[in-house]
Amino acid sequence: MIRPVLAACLLAALSPTPVVEAHPAPHASPSQVGADPVGDAPSREIDAGHFKSAEALITKALTQPNLTPTQRDTLLFQRERMRRILLDFTLDADAVKTRLRKQIPDLTDAEFAKWDAAGLLEKQVIDGRTLYFKRSPGNLFRISAEARERRKAQTPFDDGPNEILNDHHRAVRAAALANHTSSVLPRRESVTQVLTVKAGAVPAGETIRAWIPYPRAITGQQEDIRLTGSEPAKATIAPESSLQRTAYLEKKAEAGKPTEFSITYEVTLHARYVDIDPAKVTRTPVTPALAPYVAERAPHIVFTDAMRAYSKRVVGDETNPYRIAQKLFAAVDTIPWAGAREYSTISNIGDYTLHAGHGDCGEQTLLLMTLLRLNGIPARWQSGWIFSDGKYNNIHDWGQVYLAPYGWVPMDVTFGRLLAGADAKPGDDALEWFYLGGLDAYRIAFNDDYSQPFTPPKTFFRSETVDSQRGEVEWKGGNLYFDQWDYDFRWHRVDTPRGGGDAAP
Repeated sequence: MIRPVLAACLLAALSPTPVVEAHPAPHASPSQVGADPVGDAPSREIDAGHFKSAEALITKALTQPNLTPTQRDTLLFQRERMRRILLDFTLDADAVKTRLRKQIPDLTDAEFAKWDAAGLLEKQVIDGRTLYFKRSPGNLFRISAEARERRKAQTPFDDGPNEILNDHHRAVRAAALANHTSSVLPRRESVTQVLTVKAGAVPAGETIRAWIPYPRAITGQQEDIRLTGSEPAKATIAPESSLQRTAYLEKKAEAGKPTEFSITYEVTLHARYVDIDPAKVTRTPVTPALAPYVAERAPHIVFTDAMRAYSKRVVGDETNPYRIAQKLFAAVDTIPWAGAREYSTISNIGDYTLHAGHGDCGEQTLLLMTLLRLNGIPARWQSGWIFSDGKYNNIHDWGQVYLAPYGWVPMDVTFGRLLAGADAKPGDDALEWFYLGGLDAYRIAFNDDYSQPFTPPKTFFRSETVDSQRGEVEWKGGNLYFDQWDYDFRWHRVDTPRGGGDAAP
């Protein structure tokens, strides 16, 4: 949700909260940035923009005897991280001004300088060169109300229909209350996910290995998942226990032709709504099953001094776990959404989001998870794909929070608080916190954690070391990064007649 930036705040850990359903504990991924201390010095140099110095450290470290395979991979990934950063930061100041003037023809240098000095245009100084993030011109209009008002055409942003309070939310709550259940309004969807490797990305005759995200079975949220087809045939589906589940496919590259992989499946989706009474929410001892979800998990969930100070200002003297969650949810919700650089290039996503003053869905979610855990409230990751009855669809991240006696309930801080508008209907006030305990029925979860291994495992670095929504591709010559392939989603509802806004296959 796009709301004013919260003034910088900061925290103190409160006593924990607890009880739990069976859920596998998270494991570290060797491909995570900062996963091995041997890469810490180069990583710090990279974050400071000292790429030449980082490269010298990496080169020297790679010559050391007794280097383990994991340490070698860590160093090589830091080198790869620099390459990826330079793919994201491609603009100089003149290029940014040129793009901004397409929407603000009379943009002045003074305006640009003011917005730039305020940190509204993401940039890095890399070995003395100031380079701007390639999405920073578009992001400016999401971050700054002043810049938005200066546009010559007030074109609305292409946000999802469920980010605004609507009849679907009203129907979900009404059905949950009427039926005394938290899972309602099931709908069966047929989904086709496509991954297309560009022609020439791999030499003809070489085998391409592809991993396409595949739904996890989650009781009461998404059930009865059935693979109905794949190209090529005989996709290998990762086991149900995989926290980042995929379908694995292999195909040989042909000269001058793109290589297409696809899977088609059906799944029954449920909307969710838990009618939370704050007075009933209690703190209970953290069990061994819950312990991982209140713990730090470097590199992206770390209880820094800045994180503690921010939380302390937001939470104040509140002790009720649900009220604490509400305060933190509302605070992170004020941080505007903006298109993100690749997660694999960020050394600590939670901390990055706290200081950047903007973030996309995954960045906002990791920040909220960090704050909740710091307050002893268990929180975990969920992500996948969202869609609509029309043409809108997108990849998306959200999460879950544990509130006794209700157990794990959904949270989507990017969709945020649903505030009643001019067309408000009776009862809309009760939907303000819909996404702190509820979910719409227009999403599919591929992941119940982040930075988890694939089945079968990848040989080379992942393009996305944190999330898994677009897919992964490699061949014997190495990983294929996002600039070498494309992805797509197609869907239609199968438990009602087609039409009425269903997307074309």
